[in-house]
Amino acid sequence: MEQLKEKINSALSLEELESIRIEIFGKKGILASEFAKLKDIPGPQKREFAQGLNEKKASLQELFDIKLEQLKEQELNKRLKAEALDVTMYSNISEKGALHPVQETMDKIIEYFVAMNFAVESGPMVEDDFHNFEALNLPKHHPARDMQDTFYFKDNTLLRTHTSPVQIRTMMRKKPPIRIIAPGSVFRRDYDLTHTPMFHQVEGLVVEEGDKVSFANLKSILTDFLHYMFGDVEVRFRPSFFPFTEPSAEVDISCIFCEGKGCRVCSHTGWLEVLGSGVVDPNVFKAVGYENVSGYAFGLGVERFAMLLHRIPDLRSLFEGDIRLLEQFR
Repeated sequence: MEQLKEKINSALSLEELESIRIEIFGKKGILASEFAKLKDIPGPQKREFAQGLNEKKASLQELFDIKLEQLKEQELNKRLKAEALDVTMYSNISEKGALHPVQETMDKIIEYFVAMNFAVESGPMVEDDFHNFEALNLPKHHPARDMQDTFYFKDNTLLRTHTSPVQIRTMMRKKPPIRIIAPGSVFRRDYDLTHTPMFHQVEGLVVEEGDKVSFANLKSILTDFLHYMFGDVEVRFRPSFFPFTEPSAEVDISCIFCEGKGCRVCSHTGWLEVLGSGVVDPNVFKAVGYENVSGYAFGLGVERFAMLLHRIPDLRSLFEGDIRLLEQFR
């Protein structure tokens, strides 16, 4: 008994103490061997032998637990000492951090529309074909699907190619009036100077009962929004095509680099395309079960806005984590 206590007290590390634990308390340890003798001891003496053995086990266990805590504390102090930092070695001058330019642009966009009484909605990034295409007037084999190179999965699901499915889910969940924006990540199989496989969009939707919403409402709010983002620029609406809106329009601003005079960035046109918009197509309302309503929708790429606001020539540089670029936004 005293030898076992001495052995526990003499342990110098947790590894050594663990070996002693197995030797004493293990299934094939000293105590297990002692308890095995009970079967050979006559009945009257068995109880006395077992009681004495249990007392020895409790005494050894108590001593072991105390030693274990001591060694744990020693190991902790040893680690703390080894990993200690001399804070006097470092300058107390800290450089100010900043939001990533994409996040900063996203926040600015959301800030405007929230102030205009738009709610912020979100939805799943893995979508089904109905919400991402069919409900948006893009039935199977529709040629406009080729405009969006999609990441498909085997079970008829896909990575959403725009945040428009959030509009569909919102309309299927709520009744008019609806006034929302849907910011978030979207995915397309594209990668070059102005495209990445993952990027961010903010799409907006306004729906009212009857014919309260018109293209004039859409034009008014987008013109004000673009002045908020880019200052004193000219805004024009060009007829275009989107399956989910009719009529549809691309929205341009006068080039912020050459002030509309014509340069390499605007291909010498004096205009920069910044977003798409239009009056919601009746087929979209039909897909969600709406009747006798009117509405408009719009969508923009956040990275496109960030590139224009910060004069960044290559979209890919926003995602490469180059500190030489990012530290410019402090």
